[in-house]
Amino acid sequence: MEKQWEEMSSDEKQEEMFNRWLSPKDSQGNGLKFQSPQTEKAFKDRITRIKDAIQMKKLPDRVPVFLAPSFFPVYYAGITPQESMYDYDKCCMAFKKFVLDFEPDGHLGAFVPGAGKALEILDYKLYSWPGHGVSPDASYQANEGEYMKANEYEALIDDPSNFFSNTYLPRVFGALEGFKMLPALTGILEMYGVAVNFIPFGLPPVQASYKAFFEAGAEALKWIGAMGAWNDEIAAAGFPIIVAGFTKAPFDVIGDTLRGTRGIMLDMYRQPDKLLEALDRLTPLMIKMGVGTAQMAGHPLIFMPLHKGADGFLSDAQFKKFYWPTFRKVMMGLIAEGVVPMPAAEGRWTTRLEVVQDLPKGKTLWMIDQSDIAKAKKTLGKVACMYGNVPSDILAVGTPQQVKDYVKNLINTCAKGGGFIVSNGAFFDQAKAENVHAVVDTTKEYGVYK
Repeated sequence: MEKQWEEMSSDEKQEEMFNRWLSPKDSQGNGLKFQSPQTEKAFKDRITRIKDAIQMKKLPDRVPVFLAPSFFPVYYAGITPQESMYDYDKCCMAFKKFVLDFEPDGHLGAFVPGAGKALEILDYKLYSWPGHGVSPDASYQANEGEYMKANEYEALIDDPSNFFSNTYLPRVFGALEGFKMLPALTGILEMYGVAVNFIPFGLPPVQASYKAFFEAGAEALKWIGAMGAWNDEIAAAGFPIIVAGFTKAPFDVIGDTLRGTRGIMLDMYRQPDKLLEALDRLTPLMIKMGVGTAQMAGHPLIFMPLHKGADGFLSDAQFKKFYWPTFRKVMMGLIAEGVVPMPAAEGRWTTRLEVVQDLPKGKTLWMIDQSDIAKAKKTLGKVACMYGNVPSDILAVGTPQQVKDYVKNLINTCAKGGGFIVSNGAFFDQAKAENVHAVVDTTKEYGVYK
């Protein structure tokens, strides 16, 4: 009798998630039709190679190779970042050309540019994007601010959903100002006074906000329709996307987009107990976010961008107190449901490597940026598969021979015994095409396990 999901161990759940990835569905929910038996085999070989590296149980046939760019495919195709955010056909063309020309084992899909028109409709303030606050030829830029005030921790802790909908969203989306006037829907309990709860929905500012909401939703549907068709096409050609979605470390939820860097640094000293309580409150929400996305996509890998935990942001004591405990809980919650957390240790995490190796073996996949890769292999690399850390500067201004030498050294340092994937260490915009080719070609030629 086949086991139900609830009866499976975390190992069994992970195997089931990988099996779903190996037998993908298209954007309509049907079994994906590959272009040929050869492309189906290539698709499954690439995933199996990645799976073997992640699980650290046996050596794959060779070291896998990822390419994880930001706007590089756009520049490579000869269009601007602004065009890629507003013309979805051009965006898909650029990313298709990128994948087919370079042929990595894994890629990030065409999602990076995003839906510019939807952001414009909502008057998004957290980021400036090409043509809206930055040059049409430039990448986007985060706009830090205190989008949650220092005295609002209690509101976040009491009801995170209500805080996000009624307080946070109106601050980061100018078109959603009317949401400040919405009632807490938990007040709709009895026949008496029901109508009172609906009065705000009749007010012009609230209705205007909902109108913008619906218009942005319609635009987002157009965008995801284009992305879904692109995903089907590129998978049918034999190339898997390496992430199903993302979630975050609770400290970064508050430090990146709620309180901002300055705000959360002050909170560690002025109201540490409230900060810790909020981090605990956000933890199950981040687990549900990651697990839900993976289940919906039928794909085990969930990306986790890490920002405020890097060397230089926090002391060792602060990292162990404020960052690591809830970050680890999120990862363990994902692992329990068969999901593979994919943390991106952006910047330098060399001083954190001893701490973050406290994880079950073969359950996580870490992007290594500027950390000491040899030390990472001796610590974190004992329990986790790593990918990285080809630097952006070499890709942009180096020579193919320099890239080849760097990749060979990476393989010599990290690939012994498995558990390593060659990749860029940070998302790159500008690069020489011949250098990007050198990353993939050198890995395929030199990274074969004897």
